[in-house]
Amino acid sequence: MTQWTEHELAQVDGTEELQVSSYRPDGTLRPYVTIWTARLGGDVYVRSAYGPDNGWFRRAKASGTGRVKVGDIERDVRFQEPVEDVHPALDDVYRRKYAKHDKSIVGTVVGPRVVGTTLRLVPQG
Repeated sequence: MTQWTEHELAQVDGTEELQVSSYRPDGTLRPYVTIWTARLGGDVYVRSAYGPDNGWFRRAKASGTGRVKVGDIERDVRFQEPVEDVHPALDDVYRRKYAKHDKSIVGTVVGPRVVGTTLRLVPQG
């Protein structure tokens, strides 16, 4: 299985946002969307701040594959649901990483409401 490199994980830690895109059925990429991201151990996660009907999230779930850009990194990824209950620890990572932002904004990506809109980004090739 392909894993994130330490350099890539450092980019996620040191960059506030990443850009995410999903593949269309014809193999082309949709336009990138800029979102917050968090690293937990050797995994990288994203959450839909505006629920399961948010366009980028619906397309990522439907496609299952896409591409991310973060710092100087660009990688193909699979979008997967978390394999274990990472949510409390992931909430803590989001709160620490985005502490300089208003709590109401950070509140859109933490808590039980976003459990169903959390995706693990699994690097490919």
